[in-house]
Amino acid sequence: MFPAPSSLLAPSRAFRGPGLPINTTDSRPSMKIKHHSTLCFLATAFLSVASAPAYAAALGYTDTPMLPGGKWHVHDPNRSQPTVVKPGTPSTQKKSGKAPSDAVVLFDGTNLSKWRTGKGNASGWTVEDGTMVVPPKNTENGGDIWTRDEFGDCQVHIEWAAPTPPKGDSQERGNSGLFFFGIYELQILDSYENKTYPDGQAASIYGQQPPLANASRKPGDWQVYDIAFTAPRFKDGKVEQPAYITVFHNGILVQNHVAILGTSGHKTLASYKPHGAQGPLKLQDHNDPVRFRNIWVRPLKTIE
Repeated sequence: MFPAPSSLLAPSRAFRGPGLPINTTDSRPSMKIKHHSTLCFLATAFLSVASAPAYAAALGYTDTPMLPGGKWHVHDPNRSQPTVVKPGTPSTQKKSGKAPSDAVVLFDGTNLSKWRTGKGNASGWTVEDGTMVVPPKNTENGGDIWTRDEFGDCQVHIEWAAPTPPKGDSQERGNSGLFFFGIYELQILDSYENKTYPDGQAASIYGQQPPLANASRKPGDWQVYDIAFTAPRFKDGKVEQPAYITVFHNGILVQNHVAILGTSGHKTLASYKPHGAQGPLKLQDHNDPVRFRNIWVRPLKTIE
């Protein structure tokens, strides 16, 4: 950058010898000519830069190496621009947050229209103070609750709170579960100062993989799962690629792209049975009044 015009027009200070004052009013003709020439040159350069067209950054290149697959160049301008998504707002312990603009909202605190029983009926779960609550045992249309929508690869956000005061211990304390396709379980359990088998505690892949850490909050506090789920792929009746899951529990990474071994079960070894590319989510009724709020899903697609 060139100096600003004000600095160009500042008085020149002449050299001085030892003990001599600085002369800022040198009137010798040769010095005036030099100062005049210098100012004209710099002023011309400054005006040239100011009048030059703004530099336009390159939107991409087609003379760069090809990425694996041979379809796109590095920095290829012809690739589709990512979809613009307005982020949601985070929740607090007192107030539920908002979902991103492209999310499928499964529960916003008002009704259970996005949920059904296993038989397709309206659910008997209750809505209280902006939360959905597992109902008492033997409630009509109680039991597990399923989404009416189906999903494959997806991002899921769900908030839940274990009952307070706590009752029971191990698996009999604040128990529920989030099931992908209705069969792959991410455990929901009050694991705050409550020991159980590690592959059955909160944020475990039930019966398969314990979480990397116990990030549980105390009973009554809202807890958050943020999940990236990749559905399994099947070919010729066999699993070609297992399901994968990444989980953040209250902001702590607890499952890091872990392969799911198959259908979850109690005291059984998981295995796969072929199914479709999409399936419902399920929340478990384990006879504990666990509360839920702010549940949303973002279906995920591979970017070309």
